[in-house]
Amino acid sequence: MYTNDSCRVMDAHQNCITNGRPDSGYLYWRWNPRGCQLPKFSPNKFLHIMRDKSWAFIGDSISRNHVESLLCILSQVEVGVEVYHDEEYRSKTWKFPSYNFTLSVIWSPLLMKADIFEDMNGVSSKEIQLYLDTVDDKWANQYKNFDYVVIAGGKWFLKTAIYHENNMVTGCHNCHGKNLTEVEFQYVYHKVLKKAFEFMANSEHKAVVFFRTTTPEHFEYGEWFNGGHCNRTVPFKEGQINLGYEDSIMRDIELEEFRKAQNASAHKFKLLDTSGLSLLRPDGHPGPFRQFHPLPNATVQNDCLHWCLPGPIDSWNDILLQMLTM
Repeated sequence: MYTNDSCRVMDAHQNCITNGRPDSGYLYWRWNPRGCQLPKFSPNKFLHIMRDKSWAFIGDSISRNHVESLLCILSQVEVGVEVYHDEEYRSKTWKFPSYNFTLSVIWSPLLMKADIFEDMNGVSSKEIQLYLDTVDDKWANQYKNFDYVVIAGGKWFLKTAIYHENNMVTGCHNCHGKNLTEVEFQYVYHKVLKKAFEFMANSEHKAVVFFRTTTPEHFEYGEWFNGGHCNRTVPFKEGQINLGYEDSIMRDIELEEFRKAQNASAHKFKLLDTSGLSLLRPDGHPGPFRQFHPLPNATVQNDCLHWCLPGPIDSWNDILLQMLTM
């Protein structure tokens, strides 16, 4: 296990121990699949497999959260050297010189071309402009450079957005007061995933692609913007909770489009289905500890979507390594 002292790449909002979280039980739970002894992630083994290879995580801030977990684990063998970041430090690349291994995170929360007007706290000044027929070149232009890809969609498709196709505005989602056709996020999510899978399947470059399913949130008594929180300190038991309405719909769409892509192509797509596992871990989020030592009774923005580091997301890497060696 790494700690906040031994790993220096954690985003401050996921550094729960440094931010004052008082309990520690959430650090010690691990996934134990039925009929399978899941080995702990071995950074030595991973880096040996990844010698002279490149890896990219493509998606939103959950993907960045996942990369930070991986970087912290790998730092027990070698610390990655940051060799690139974009202007907002959302996309980054690290090199591991001893292994000639490259690890990137590419911030592309909607996978397609999009104009986004949102600050780091999730506050938008204008509707997203999403181009449903154009793959985001932030990852598409680099795709040929990657041997392995972990790609994911998620909660961004629930946000207010105006949709474009064939150089025309075709509708919007949740944009009240505009004279535009309301489009359900289900239609858009189907279309975007289909387009992303088609791009990868039709590429002459054949990376190994892991598609990660949606990550459920654990807000109770409200949402992130109106007092919702996640104060639980132990996991749910299996069967104690079900996926919420929107998460359930998103995962169904993901499984449908993944299976279509897998059946229609010889491309090596693998499913990294973390939704059910993550659902059982309401204890693993920063909650109020996304900030430094929040005072009792202070008004804070809780984070019940991302994961503390160290925390449950580390076990996603146990699963990834197992899938690599199958």
